[in-house]
Amino acid sequence: MKKVIIDHNILFAAIYTKDSRTRTKIFDSPYQFYTPNYLITELFKHRNRIVQKSKASEEDVLSYLNTVLQKIHFFNEELISTENFLTAYHLCKNIDENDTTYVALSLELEAEFWTRDNILKDGLRNKGFNNFFEENIL
Repeated sequence: MKKVIIDHNILFAAIYTKDSRTRTKIFDSPYQFYTPNYLITELFKHRNRIVQKSKASEEDVLSYLNTVLQKIHFFNEELISTENFLTAYHLCKNIDENDTTYVALSLELEAEFWTRDNILKDGLRNKGFNNFFEENIL
């Protein structure tokens, strides 16, 4: 089964609205979705902004989150090899180093990386990383 690493912007899009197409795509997909444990920190860090930006109550956002989390496997970053972390760091350097963990996990699991950050995607492509998940296939 195909493995896909999801960036925080994908998870956030999946929980903003009642009728999120992103959430439906994740939930109805035959793929296995992974993300680093680091994403939990991102959720807590941005929880107020997520609820404010959402078109739903905080209770509803938490319900949407619970639905999505049933389809996502969290991965302990400590299990990613040093080699893959260093490779990911050099790929993300001067683009967005905050995404190093997602790229490292993609390398570790030999999985496609699903992000909507076009600046990151363009920068990574320029450095030879092309293993992106194209959501239009869902």
